[in-house]
Amino acid sequence: MIANTFAICLLTALSSVNALGPAPVNLRTAANFAILAKSGVTTVPPSVIVGAIGVSPIAATGLTGFSLTVDSTGQFATSGQVTGHLFAASFAAPTPATLTVAIGDMGTAFTDANGRVNPNFTNLGSGAIGGLILVPGLYKWTGAVSIGADVTISGASTDTWIFQVAGMLSVAAGKQVLLAGGASAANIVWVVSGAVSAAAGAHIEGVVLGQTSISLLTGASANSRLLSQTSVALQKATVNN
Repeated sequence: MIANTFAICLLTALSSVNALGPAPVNLRTAANFAILAKSGVTTVPPSVIVGAIGVSPIAATGLTGFSLTVDSTGQFATSGQVTGHLFAASFAAPTPATLTVAIGDMGTAFTDANGRVNPNFTNLGSGAIGGLILVPGLYKWTGAVSIGADVTISGASTDTWIFQVAGMLSVAAGKQVLLAGGASAANIVWVVSGAVSAAAGAHIEGVVLGQTSISLLTGASANSRLLSQTSVALQKATVNN
Protein backbone atom coordinates (compact mmCIF):
# COMPACT_ATOMS: atom_id res chain seq x y z
CA MET A 1 0.00 0.00 0.00
CA ILE A 2 2.87 2.36 0.86
CA ALA A 3 4.60 1.49 -2.42
CA ASN A 4 1.45 2.17 -4.41
CA THR A 5 0.97 5.53 -2.69
CA PHE A 6 4.58 6.46 -3.44
CA ALA A 7 4.14 5.49 -7.10
CA ILE A 8 1.02 7.65 -7.43
CA CYS A 9 2.76 10.64 -5.84
CA LEU A 10 5.78 10.17 -8.11
CA LEU A 11 3.62 10.01 -11.24
CA THR A 12 1.76 13.14 -10.16
CA ALA A 13 5.03 14.98 -9.55
CA LEU A 14 6.44 13.88 -12.91
CA SER A 15 3.28 15.00 -14.68
CA SER A 16 3.56 18.44 -13.08
CA VAL A 17 7.27 18.73 -13.92
CA ASN A 18 6.70 17.69 -17.53
CA ALA A 19 3.89 20.19 -18.15
CA LEU A 20 4.72 22.52 -21.03
CA GLY A 21 3.95 26.22 -21.34
CA PRO A 22 4.07 29.30 -19.12
CA ALA A 23 3.18 29.39 -15.44
CA PRO A 24 -0.62 29.38 -15.03
CA VAL A 25 -2.50 32.65 -14.64
CA ASN A 26 -4.14 32.87 -11.21
CA LEU A 27 -7.69 34.21 -11.62
CA ARG A 28 -8.30 34.14 -7.89
CA THR A 29 -11.97 34.87 -7.10
CA ALA A 30 -12.69 35.95 -10.69
CA ALA A 31 -12.66 32.21 -11.40
CA ASN A 32 -15.99 31.96 -9.57
CA PHE A 33 -17.73 33.57 -12.56
CA ALA A 34 -18.52 32.39 -16.08
CA ILE A 35 -19.04 36.04 -17.05
CA LEU A 36 -17.73 39.06 -15.16
CA ALA A 37 -17.91 42.65 -16.40
CA LYS A 38 -17.65 46.21 -15.13
CA SER A 39 -20.21 48.01 -17.29
CA GLY A 40 -22.83 45.36 -18.01
CA VAL A 41 -23.88 42.05 -19.54
CA THR A 42 -26.60 41.96 -22.18
CA THR A 43 -28.37 39.04 -23.82
CA VAL A 44 -30.68 38.61 -26.77
CA PRO A 45 -32.69 35.55 -25.65
CA PRO A 46 -32.45 32.74 -25.58
CA SER A 47 -28.83 32.48 -24.48
CA VAL A 48 -27.54 29.60 -22.34
CA ILE A 49 -25.01 30.36 -19.60
CA VAL A 50 -23.67 27.74 -17.21
CA GLY A 51 -22.04 29.44 -14.22
CA ALA A 52 -22.36 32.70 -12.31
CA ILE A 53 -22.61 36.16 -13.85
CA GLY A 54 -21.37 39.28 -12.06
CA VAL A 55 -21.38 43.01 -12.82
CA SER A 56 -19.67 45.75 -10.81
CA PRO A 57 -19.51 48.67 -10.20
CA ILE A 58 -22.64 48.93 -12.34
CA ALA A 59 -25.97 48.12 -10.69
CA ALA A 60 -28.42 45.37 -11.65
CA THR A 61 -29.69 47.63 -14.44
CA GLY A 62 -26.53 46.51 -16.24
CA LEU A 63 -27.97 42.98 -16.53
CA THR A 64 -30.31 43.34 -19.49
CA GLY A 65 -32.38 40.78 -21.37
CA PHE A 66 -32.29 38.21 -18.56
CA SER A 67 -35.79 38.73 -17.02
CA LEU A 68 -34.30 38.69 -13.54
CA THR A 69 -35.97 37.23 -10.49
CA VAL A 70 -34.33 38.66 -7.38
CA ASP A 71 -33.91 36.19 -4.51
CA SER A 72 -35.69 36.88 -1.20
CA THR A 73 -32.30 37.61 0.40
CA GLY A 74 -31.69 40.37 -2.13
CA GLN A 75 -28.15 39.05 -2.61
CA PHE A 76 -28.54 37.58 -6.10
CA ALA A 77 -31.00 36.98 -8.93
CA THR A 78 -31.88 34.08 -11.20
CA SER A 79 -32.83 33.82 -14.86
CA GLY A 80 -34.19 31.10 -17.10
CA GLN A 81 -31.16 31.60 -19.34
CA VAL A 82 -28.62 30.99 -16.57
CA THR A 83 -27.71 27.83 -14.67
CA GLY A 84 -26.30 29.71 -11.72
CA HIS A 85 -26.81 33.04 -10.00
CA LEU A 86 -26.50 36.61 -11.25
CA PHE A 87 -24.84 39.21 -9.02
CA ALA A 88 -24.69 43.01 -9.22
CA ALA A 89 -23.15 45.80 -7.16
CA SER A 90 -26.63 47.05 -6.16
CA PHE A 91 -27.64 43.78 -4.49
CA ALA A 92 -27.57 43.22 -0.73
CA ALA A 93 -24.42 42.56 1.29
CA PRO A 94 -22.09 40.76 1.06
CA THR A 95 -22.50 40.82 -2.75
CA PRO A 96 -21.05 44.31 -3.42
CA ALA A 97 -17.86 43.59 -1.48
CA THR A 98 -17.50 40.15 -3.07
CA LEU A 99 -17.81 41.66 -6.53
CA THR A 100 -15.29 44.41 -5.76
CA VAL A 101 -12.72 41.75 -4.89
CA ALA A 102 -13.53 39.69 -8.00
CA ILE A 103 -13.24 42.73 -10.29
CA GLY A 104 -9.89 43.55 -8.70
CA ASP A 105 -8.74 39.96 -9.19
CA MET A 106 -9.79 40.14 -12.85
CA GLY A 107 -7.61 43.22 -13.31
CA THR A 108 -4.69 41.57 -11.55
CA ALA A 109 -4.98 38.51 -13.78
CA PHE A 110 -5.03 40.70 -16.89
CA THR A 111 -1.92 42.57 -15.77
CA ASP A 112 -0.15 39.29 -14.99
CA ALA A 113 -1.00 37.58 -18.28
CA ASN A 114 -0.36 40.67 -20.40
CA GLY A 115 2.94 41.35 -18.68
CA ARG A 116 4.58 37.99 -19.32
CA VAL A 117 7.87 38.35 -21.20
CA ASN A 118 10.09 36.28 -23.48
CA PRO A 119 7.35 34.84 -25.75
CA ASN A 120 7.91 31.57 -27.55
CA PHE A 121 6.13 32.96 -30.63
CA THR A 122 5.84 36.58 -31.77
CA ASN A 123 3.33 37.77 -34.42
CA LEU A 124 2.72 34.22 -35.59
CA GLY A 125 0.99 34.20 -38.96
CA SER A 126 1.04 38.01 -38.88
CA GLY A 127 -2.05 37.62 -36.72
CA ALA A 128 -4.00 35.39 -39.14
CA ILE A 129 -3.89 32.11 -37.23
CA GLY A 130 -6.71 30.15 -38.88
CA GLY A 131 -5.64 26.62 -39.83
CA LEU A 132 -2.68 26.58 -37.46
CA ILE A 133 -1.88 24.11 -34.68
CA LEU A 134 -0.85 25.96 -31.52
CA VAL A 135 1.46 24.09 -29.15
CA PRO A 136 1.92 25.07 -25.48
CA GLY A 137 3.67 28.36 -24.92
CA LEU A 138 3.51 32.14 -24.62
CA TYR A 139 2.34 33.86 -27.80
CA LYS A 140 2.50 37.60 -28.47
CA TRP A 141 0.91 39.70 -31.21
CA THR A 142 1.54 43.43 -31.46
CA GLY A 143 -1.65 43.93 -33.47
CA ALA A 144 -4.95 42.20 -34.16
CA VAL A 145 -5.55 38.45 -34.37
CA SER A 146 -8.10 36.89 -36.70
CA ILE A 147 -9.35 33.31 -36.90
CA GLY A 148 -10.68 32.82 -40.42
CA ALA A 149 -10.47 29.03 -40.37
CA ASP A 150 -10.56 26.46 -37.58
CA VAL A 151 -7.50 26.64 -35.33
CA THR A 152 -6.32 23.79 -33.08
CA ILE A 153 -4.79 24.14 -29.63
CA SER A 154 -2.87 20.90 -29.07
CA GLY A 155 -1.23 19.64 -25.90
CA ALA A 156 -1.69 17.64 -22.72
CA SER A 157 -4.21 18.37 -19.99
CA THR A 158 -1.47 19.90 -17.81
CA ASP A 159 0.01 22.13 -20.51
CA THR A 160 -0.63 25.89 -20.63
CA TRP A 161 -1.09 28.65 -23.21
CA ILE A 162 -1.13 32.43 -22.95
CA PHE A 163 -2.11 34.42 -26.04
CA GLN A 164 -1.25 38.12 -25.71
CA VAL A 165 -3.18 40.17 -28.28
CA ALA A 166 -2.48 43.91 -28.43
CA GLY A 167 -5.33 44.58 -30.87
CA MET A 168 -8.69 42.97 -31.55
CA LEU A 169 -9.45 39.24 -31.50
CA SER A 170 -12.05 38.12 -34.05
CA VAL A 171 -13.40 34.68 -34.91
CA ALA A 172 -15.16 34.42 -38.26
CA ALA A 173 -18.66 33.02 -38.64
CA GLY A 174 -18.82 29.28 -38.12
CA LYS A 175 -15.10 28.94 -37.33
CA GLN A 176 -13.88 27.19 -34.21
CA VAL A 177 -11.07 27.03 -31.73
CA LEU A 178 -10.58 23.28 -31.29
CA LEU A 179 -8.74 21.30 -28.61
CA ALA A 180 -6.57 18.23 -29.22
CA GLY A 181 -4.40 15.87 -27.18
CA GLY A 182 -6.25 16.48 -23.91
CA ALA A 183 -5.71 20.25 -23.84
CA SER A 184 -7.91 21.93 -21.22
CA ALA A 185 -9.80 25.19 -21.78
CA ALA A 186 -9.03 26.13 -18.16
CA ASN A 187 -5.31 26.27 -19.03
CA ILE A 188 -5.76 28.56 -22.03
CA VAL A 189 -5.79 32.35 -21.56
CA TRP A 190 -6.53 34.93 -24.24
CA VAL A 191 -5.47 38.32 -22.87
CA VAL A 192 -6.81 40.87 -25.34
CA SER A 193 -6.37 44.64 -25.25
CA GLY A 194 -8.87 45.31 -28.04
CA ALA A 195 -12.44 44.12 -28.57
CA VAL A 196 -13.21 40.41 -28.77
CA SER A 197 -15.81 39.27 -31.29
CA ALA A 198 -17.08 35.80 -32.16
CA ALA A 199 -19.30 35.96 -35.25
CA ALA A 200 -22.43 33.85 -35.79
CA GLY A 201 -21.86 30.18 -34.99
CA ALA A 202 -18.22 30.65 -33.98
CA HIS A 203 -16.68 28.84 -31.00
CA ILE A 204 -13.97 29.87 -28.52
CA GLU A 205 -12.04 27.69 -26.07
CA GLY A 206 -10.19 29.23 -23.14
CA VAL A 207 -10.43 32.02 -20.61
CA VAL A 208 -10.89 35.43 -22.22
CA LEU A 209 -9.42 38.37 -20.28
CA GLY A 210 -10.66 41.38 -22.23
CA GLN A 211 -9.62 44.96 -21.61
CA THR A 212 -12.58 46.13 -23.67
CA SER A 213 -15.80 44.53 -24.94
CA ILE A 214 -16.53 40.85 -25.58
CA SER A 215 -19.30 39.96 -28.05
CA LEU A 216 -20.76 36.57 -28.99
CA LEU A 217 -23.09 36.93 -31.97
CA THR A 218 -26.02 34.71 -32.94
CA GLY A 219 -25.34 31.09 -32.08
CA ALA A 220 -21.73 31.66 -31.04
CA SER A 221 -20.38 29.71 -28.07
CA ALA A 222 -17.52 29.75 -25.61
CA ASN A 223 -16.20 26.98 -23.41
CA SER A 224 -14.48 29.36 -21.09
CA ARG A 225 -14.86 32.37 -18.85
CA LEU A 226 -15.56 35.78 -20.31
CA LEU A 227 -13.95 38.40 -18.06
CA SER A 228 -14.30 41.92 -19.42
CA GLN A 229 -13.15 45.27 -18.07
CA THR A 230 -16.07 46.83 -19.97
CA SER A 231 -19.06 44.84 -21.28
CA VAL A 232 -20.15 41.43 -22.51
CA ALA A 233 -22.85 41.11 -25.19
CA LEU A 234 -24.56 37.82 -26.05
CA GLN A 235 -26.93 37.10 -28.92
CA LYS A 236 -28.57 33.69 -28.49
CA ALA A 237 -25.13 32.52 -27.38
CA THR A 238 -23.84 29.70 -25.18
CA VAL A 239 -21.22 30.10 -22.45
CA ASN A 240 -20.09 27.12 -20.42
CA ASN A 241 -17.32 27.38 -17.86
